[in-house]
Amino acid sequence: MASKISNTSKHDRILAEQRIYNSQRAAGYREQALKLYPWVCGRCAREFSRPNLRELEVHHIDHNHDNNPSDGSNWELLCMYCHDQEHSKYVNFSEDGGDSGSVIAAATYNPFADLKEKMKK
Repeated sequence: MASKISNTSKHDRILAEQRIYNSQRAAGYREQALKLYPWVCGRCAREFSRPNLRELEVHHIDHNHDNNPSDGSNWELLCMYCHDQEHSKYVNFSEDGGDSGSVIAAATYNPFADLKEKMKK
């Protein structure tokens, strides 16, 4: 029983340390990004001000949260909804066997390709 308690407390301590580390790291690049870029979502163009700034998030373009160049070239500001959507697309792409270096081919199907012929009938 004592072993279980000590494992739980060790686990809780590790999680707490990780949360602190993540928030400190995020605070550094978040503050930089907010100084570099206008407070506008890069996808939906929603504008932000101090009261709702917490809803504007920093997105790492290459999905590597340790790649934080000081010029901001790996960041874009996205509202929390667009940020979630961007990560969902990335996760779905990865689960479908894609990787970050591959390119998705453009769709080639044209539903109106033989429309003129169909209209003659």
